[in-house]
Amino acid sequence: MVKKTLFSKIVFSWMLLGSFLLAQKVTQIKFEGLAHLSPTTAKEVAGIGVGDEITAENINESIKNFFSQGYFQDVWVDQKGGTLIYHFKEKLAIANVDIKGYGSGDDGEKLLAGIGIKKGDLYDNRRVKKATRTLISKLESQGYYDTVVDVTTKPVGQSSIAIVFDVNKGEKITIKKMNFVGAKELDKSDIQAELANKEEDTLGWMPWRNNGEAAVDQLEYDAHRVKNTYMEHGYLDAKVSKPLMRVDFGSYNAEVDYQVVEGAQYRIGKIEITHQIDGLKTNKLRDMLLLKEGKIFNIKRMRKDIKKLEEEVGNFGFAYVKVAPQMNKNPESKVINLNYIVQPGEPVTIKDVIISGNDTTKDRVVRRYIYLAPGDKFNARDLKDSKAALGRTGFFESVDIQSERISEDEINLLVKVKETSTGTISAGGGYGSFEGLMVNASVSDRNLFGSGLNTTLGFEISRVATNYNLSFINPKVWDSMYSMSVNFYKRDYQFIDYTQDQLGASLSIGREFYRYFHASLGVGYVDNQSTINDDATNIIQEFLYNDQYKKASAFASLNYDNTDDFYMPREGMKALVNFEYAQLDGDDVNLSVFPGGYGNFMKTSARVGFYYGMEDIIDYDLILRAKGRFTHISTTDGEKIPTAERLFMGGVGSVRGFNPFSLSPKLADGSLVGGTTRMSGTVEASIPLSKAAKMRLAAFYDYGVISIDPSPTIDIDNVARSSAGVVLEWQSAFGPINLIFAYPLDEQVGDNTAVFEFAMGTQF
Repeated sequence: MVKKTLFSKIVFSWMLLGSFLLAQKVTQIKFEGLAHLSPTTAKEVAGIGVGDEITAENINESIKNFFSQGYFQDVWVDQKGGTLIYHFKEKLAIANVDIKGYGSGDDGEKLLAGIGIKKGDLYDNRRVKKATRTLISKLESQGYYDTVVDVTTKPVGQSSIAIVFDVNKGEKITIKKMNFVGAKELDKSDIQAELANKEEDTLGWMPWRNNGEAAVDQLEYDAHRVKNTYMEHGYLDAKVSKPLMRVDFGSYNAEVDYQVVEGAQYRIGKIEITHQIDGLKTNKLRDMLLLKEGKIFNIKRMRKDIKKLEEEVGNFGFAYVKVAPQMNKNPESKVINLNYIVQPGEPVTIKDVIISGNDTTKDRVVRRYIYLAPGDKFNARDLKDSKAALGRTGFFESVDIQSERISEDEINLLVKVKETSTGTISAGGGYGSFEGLMVNASVSDRNLFGSGLNTTLGFEISRVATNYNLSFINPKVWDSMYSMSVNFYKRDYQFIDYTQDQLGASLSIGREFYRYFHASLGVGYVDNQSTINDDATNIIQEFLYNDQYKKASAFASLNYDNTDDFYMPREGMKALVNFEYAQLDGDDVNLSVFPGGYGNFMKTSARVGFYYGMEDIIDYDLILRAKGRFTHISTTDGEKIPTAERLFMGGVGSVRGFNPFSLSPKLADGSLVGGTTRMSGTVEASIPLSKAAKMRLAAFYDYGVISIDPSPTIDIDNVARSSAGVVLEWQSAFGPINLIFAYPLDEQVGDNTAVFEFAMGTQF
């Protein structure tokens, strides 16, 4: 047998064959020990066939060809007359790859992913060594230093082998101090804000604080990040050295030094835009820019301005716009003049829309929300709206739409989505002196089986409430502009003086208009059997009485939504107006206060929310929100509005800090009677706590007023309340979770307050 190196095989072949391979021809070729290649394929790989001359050069070349396939540990050739017999010893197959010493389950699987070796591959010592180095690099990127990885193998049968990577993670380096030598104009917190390696914060173990763990593989890039931060503050001449990390290997604490030369700070001089596109107004473009004359130069805003210009020019059909900034810097006056040179390229049309990443969601569901189709002229605004529309569905964690050039005037749109969990268990709750512990939950899926259908099964349970609901919404019936929804519910709520008992259903059909608008019409039916509690006062008996009636309703609504995300919008507006006309049918035991009996009524409700991200203006991810809600019930004089149809206020969605349904106009004895007009408003400011944990902190102020139309015999005062507090907003794997800490600002005697509430799911 020949030795296992290719060189030794070649030498052996020359020695063995050189003496008798003289003008002899191949009459037959045999292969022994093949598993991964068929004989037919092996003959093609060999490069030598029947009738060819048998020479040392030909045979050595064929051996090289077999080794290049990567399947074999050893290949050698025997000759019997004109017959060549190729013998193969194939590499072992990898039966399993495992990791020890580093977590378990998903943690280990994530670490093994991407190391270049997996189950089913052929064992190769060089690839195993490369995989070991990759594992060490991955662990170093997580902050581990002095990592050691030992590799052990175990035979599995005669043709396979199992590999185990035994990891000793070593220690994590903690950066205790960052030194920016020469930095005078910028604070340390500003300089290191965007760095991968940061100084450890006080209480760094908390999720939204920095723990100081070093990312060794990012050190070389941090110097560029420091330079970029200076350019965001106008220091165009700043120079930053490579970082020097000094590690104490006794404690694995580190100190990082940068040498900084700041230079002068520049302001914006003249801003010009050069283009030759018909219909594109330069003054309009200049007004859109974030950089303004006289302001401090900011490289980040300049990049955003370039993107704005590219999008605006893209609305004219140019998909490959190039905007090149010419920067004329004057060191003496500390002024920089900018001239944006617009190179539009050729206008293009869409050839195809290619969707990827939607493992569950069907392609046709994704296409519903893309406003560009094959054959359309490219339009940057349509592209942006498509991305926002996909974001509003709540189906995807991220959406990216890129263009792929096919020819000079044609492109493909590559729609890449990353799906998020749409089947969730949403929950909320709180505690109050009246309700006790309250829990509400719903099992829902906004994208049932990837079809875009929205289904919900929900319940609410507390000491005083037991409510159930089942809903079904199809936002795009047969992929059309029409929608349909069906809802069934059962509600039982024990108020202080009466018990509400309702069974109802509704059906609505809608249609989308003008991209952001949606209108719908519907009908509903309610069977209400509310009763007065036995211990209710006489005035309650007279004013509230037993509400036992049936209600048939007609609905009409108009909805507007141009926000950019379902869970955390940073721009746009949501607005909803709904009208309900209700006809009541029922007998009441006492109508002495309202001799006209039950009356048909009109209920008008409206909601609006504005969302504005401030990052483009202040370079900080601050989100401002303003929300308003209004509801009014009107009927003819002398007719009764049942208590179950009246309005109450308090809790999430109105005035936080007060228990749900705890605020309404009251009788003289303090009993709640419900209102006919309700208004509330909210302002919020949300800031990031931890991007990695997807946590934010929002401060809020709520104000609400609820009133009732004058009674023929009883004077009832309006109720106004306000509150302030903070919300911990967490985009968890189970859906959005809000932990609410509220403080009532104008609590009155008899109010039911709730300092803490939580909610799971989105709130308008």
